[in-house]
Amino acid sequence: MASKDRLNLDISNIVVGNPVTMNYALFWLILGTVLCLMELFIPTAFVESTLGVSAIIVSLIALVVPQFNVQAALWMVLSLVFIFFLKRFVPQRTPPILLDATEARTLTAIAPGETGRVLYEGNSWQARCDDEAVAIGANQVVVVVRRKGNTLYVMPERAIQTWEP
Repeated sequence: MASKDRLNLDISNIVVGNPVTMNYALFWLILGTVLCLMELFIPTAFVESTLGVSAIIVSLIALVVPQFNVQAALWMVLSLVFIFFLKRFVPQRTPPILLDATEARTLTAIAPGETGRVLYEGNSWQARCDDEAVAIGANQVVVVVRRKGNTLYVMPERAIQTWEP
């Protein structure tokens, strides 16, 4: 019977002889290393890395704290803290559709709450005014505010210029 402070992993099918006993510190170290290496092959915006670093820290603490329940709880808390602080350093991505050009020209009039057509980056797009109460005439310069599916949401350039603080 194994003591409570050891994790028994039976790998007798792999190694001929007696089963191998692994302590918790080694378990957390292997888990942390595997998670950090997985980040190299499956990028997850450093989530796997934070889980791995948390496991490596817990492997050091496991040398002092033998209870697995405490170690697992500490790993979860450290992982959540690291992920929370990591969000501050990961930049927010701008949709690629809005990176290059945000200016378009209406091909047809866009009535309030209705769709029309705009010329954007050399292509004709279905468009709606982002403000449901504003009508936009044909051949007007508009600014692309966002995109939802194949529909661009636009605002008249004059409305954007008068709105700026």
